[in-house]
Amino acid sequence: MKLYTYQIDNDGVDRIGVECAGWRGMLWPLEAFGLKFANMHDLITHITPAQLSRIADAENATEGNALRLNSVRLRSPIPHPEQDIICLGINYADHAVESARFHEQSFLLNREKATYFSKRAYETIGSGDPIPSYEGFVTELDYEVELGVVIGKDCKKVSENEAPNYIFGYTIVNDVSARNLQTEHNQWYFGKSLDGFAPMGPCIVTADEIAFPPALDISSTVNGELRQNSNTDHLLHSVAEIISELSQGMTLRAGTIIATGTPAGVGMGFTPPKFLKKGDVVTCEIKGIGKLTNTVE
Repeated sequence: MKLYTYQIDNDGVDRIGVECAGWRGMLWPLEAFGLKFANMHDLITHITPAQLSRIADAENATEGNALRLNSVRLRSPIPHPEQDIICLGINYADHAVESARFHEQSFLLNREKATYFSKRAYETIGSGDPIPSYEGFVTELDYEVELGVVIGKDCKKVSENEAPNYIFGYTIVNDVSARNLQTEHNQWYFGKSLDGFAPMGPCIVTADEIAFPPALDISSTVNGELRQNSNTDHLLHSVAEIISELSQGMTLRAGTIIATGTPAGVGMGFTPPKFLKKGDVVTCEIKGIGKLTNTVE
């Protein structure tokens, strides 16, 4: 099933909705199943397996309460993460090549171990929300479609075999980046953490819907032009490896978001680069999850 955070008529009230298998385009308010959680993080942290099973079947919902998905304003599924997003750098081989070509000192090749960094995300934005251009400050605005992994329960020192048991679900993250800040400061945190640089959504697909390890077509377009086109099966460091390695030294709390890296085709990878400008429409898509679309303003 797919879980959404949404608002009705832009009333400022975040609600949780469920799109059940076999009912594409229909959204049931969580309350229709007799459940209520303060927000998606609260749901991830406290929902029981029995409750998850209940909301997966539309037959368990109160009749007459379904909404059309296209009639609501979609928010990021987790609008206010409890912690920064954990990100993977250079986790597709073809992206490593294009990154080093753009700025070799900032994007080193031949790293045997995973490269981790964090992305400040006090607030993530949803599909349909604008990406700020920061005109005069950001001169090289870029996009990065990534598979987002949402941790479902606290984990510490788990093995790769155990890792799938700790995944709540998957989403799409656009790791928007200011390349000029990234290279000028010779670190990634600032250039990837400006307000509005963490589009996420349109939903969370629960882990039971996607075979593990996830091998999903992943792509991005800018104004309809295909830019990135790959598959998550090409990750250099797998989802299981990432969760296991991180958990050896830190507790991954329920609700933690991990952005697993981006494939080739980002703006800086072209010659000359194709950076974003005002009015550009960026659509990130992962098969089985959906589309995340944002316009630069």
